Parts: sequence; structure tokens; C-alpha cells
Amino acid sequence: MLEPTQPIALFAEATMGSLNAKMAEGILRYGRNPVVAVIDSTQAGKRVRDLCALDSDVPIIATLAEAQALGAQVLVLGTAPSGGRLPQAWLGVLDQAVAGGMSLVNGMHDRLHPMFADRLRAGQWIWDLRVPQGDAPPICMARAARLNNRRVLMVGTDMAIGKMTAGLELTRSLQGMGRDAAFLATGQTGIAITGRGIPLDAIRVDHAGGAVERMVLEAAEHEIVVIEGQGSLLHPGSTATLPLMRGSACTHMILCHRAGMGTLDELEHVPIPPLRDVIALNEAVAQAAGALTPARVVGIALNTARLTPAEAEAALKAVEDDTGLPAADAVRQGAGALASAVLA
Repeated sequence: MLEPTQPIALFAEATMGSLNAKMAEGILRYGRNPVVAVIDSTQAGKRVRDLCALDSDVPIIATLAEAQALGAQVLVLGTAPSGGRLPQAWLGVLDQAVAGGMSLVNGMHDRLHPMFADRLRAGQWIWDLRVPQGDAPPICMARAARLNNRRVLMVGTDMAIGKMTAGLELTRSLQGMGRDAAFLATGQTGIAITGRGIPLDAIRVDHAGGAVERMVLEAAEHEIVVIEGQGSLLHPGSTATLPLMRGSACTHMILCHRAGMGTLDELEHVPIPPLRDVIALNEAVAQAAGALTPARVVGIALNTARLTPAEAEAALKAVEDDTGLPAADAVRQGAGALASAVLA
């Protein structure tokens, strides 16, 4: 569907620079396609670098018509409102895009193809990322535990903590060391960036572990697979981490955390325990009291985007002193220390 040469526009109305625009930021940082503009009428006139920790000169504009004038052929919904549902206010923009011959990439739970299929012209398409592909996966049976490769699962203290970003950077670092490493996407942003993967949160819970297992088995020829994490064992609204652990039969984990966080982002009454306790929790659940693969947390991916360089350095040292594990901000420093921990 999405060819790497097609110019795209990212729709991030009223969210650019916020956590809800993580898909837009992920594509800007790691995507293959040329991005002509980000659409956010509340920030029009600025550049991406003005709002995000990205050295990007991509302009932020107010309207779809401006994006079309800049040559955009595909509109990517680059923001994820709470619950992943499509706001009714967006329908006018989507209607305009389809009428103007643009294709659509949609990361919402609501499918766009049924809405616009009868209006698509030759060569025009809609990619609903959260639609599972193929037959229903089998029930998970710990088949991945028989593999001889290293399976690294990104886990976190919260949602939207940087698990995908750290995972992509870890994969790059491992590949840069000459290792055969592959990144396995499990969410809409990772799928949009890599062109493959599974939309884990759109798969029925009984089949979620099996979907992860099938994906990991299909990547068995790789020396190392890095599995994109979702959710958190600490979050009461998240069910994603358990099927990721069970399906991957992970051998290693990287714990992702944002420096300075004491509670969950949107649940201030839920404290984040000491990282040593969070590590013990993830290891206990992954290992299932010894019944399954003896997975270990081998490093901490610390998100220090909101800190000065000096503050970030101090935060990283504090985490290393507290946990006894290597810590790195994979964006600021690269993930070489985490890659070395995986290989140790």
C-alpha cells in the first residue's frame, strides 16, 4: 500500500507536541516516507522542532488544502485520542482528502475503509492499521520458548513511555554492532513505520498471546528479535503486557521509564513503585514462578526528554545506582549500552 516514495501529511490537529501525537512523532523520527507537513491549525506557522525534541524543519500548517498544495499524496492520522476512537469533527477533513484523490493511513479503532470504499479511485487506498490480518491466530502454547534466539521485550512503568522508540533504537544499535536483529511491531505506529506487525490491542484477548507467538515464530531465523512493548503491568487499564510476555517467551527485557515520574501520567492516585520492585514484578510475571522462560530485565531505557543535559546525566546515574543495571536515554545517547547488556 504505502510506498516509501509517496509524500505524506500528518494530521495532528490540536495535539502536536503532546503525548497524543506520538504516532506523528514516531513517523517523523523513523518513517521512510517524505513528510511535507503536519496539520495542526492551533500551531500553524511553526516547525516541528519548535514543539518536539526532533531536529526537523517540517512545517506545521493549518489546512489539508495547504498539504495538498505541497504535494501530499497520503494523509496519515498522526494522533490518537483517548480510547482510539475517531472524532466526528475529523470526518470533513477525511472527506476532503478522499475527494481530492489522497489515500489514508488510519491508526484509530474505527475503520475508514467501509466509510469511503465506494469513493476510491484507481490507485487510491485506505490502510486501517488496527485491523488484524489473516486467520485468527492459534492459542498460545509457549512454542517460542523452544527457540534458540534472544527475544527482547520492551516493558514499561506506564503507557506512552517510549517503548517503541527505545525498541527501534535498540534494534539499530544491535544491527550497527553487526548482529542479526529484527524489530517486531505490535502497535499502529510501529506498523506504519515498518510496514508489518500486529495491532495487538485490536485482537481478542484469547488470541492475543497466539498472535504474538506466531509473529515471533515467523522471525525465528533472526539472532535477536526486539518486541515492541504495549501498556504496563502497573496500569489498571492495560492488558497488553501479559500476552506479549507469554507469546514471545522473552529471554530479556528492557524496562522503559520517564525520569522523575512518581505516578502514572493520567492516574495520579496510582504510584509508581521503586524501579527495583517494578523489575521484580516483570520478571516474576514473565517467568511464571519458574514455569516459563527465565526472562531478566537487563537494562533501563530512561526517557529524559524533559530534562537538561546535566539533569539527564544525574538521573541516569541515579537509576544505575539504584537498580545496578545499565541505563541510557536511547534518543539522546543511542542504545549502545542497552545493546551490550542484551549481548552480555
